[in-house]
Amino acid sequence: MLTQGLRLTARPFRAYGSAMEQLEEQIAHLTRTIEDLSDVVARQDSEIALLTRRVHMLMEREASRESEGGGGVVIGDERPPHY
Repeated sequence: MLTQGLRLTARPFRAYGSAMEQLEEQIAHLTRTIEDLSDVVARQDSEIALLTRRVHMLMEREASRESEGGGGVVIGDERPPHY
């Protein structure tokens, strides 16, 4: 009977150990995924900052063109000034 009692208690410990290993493995994968996503977000932040600077520069350039009055671009259905 003593050996049966040891066998009964040993099985849950093995299952517990296996469950712990699975949890540790999942945590490792999740940690790696978080690190990868963090790298992606950091790269996207840099790209957004660069694109924001470019848009700002283009807006300033267009504002200076409009203030000079040299906007001779026909947009849509507008007729050119010589009609």
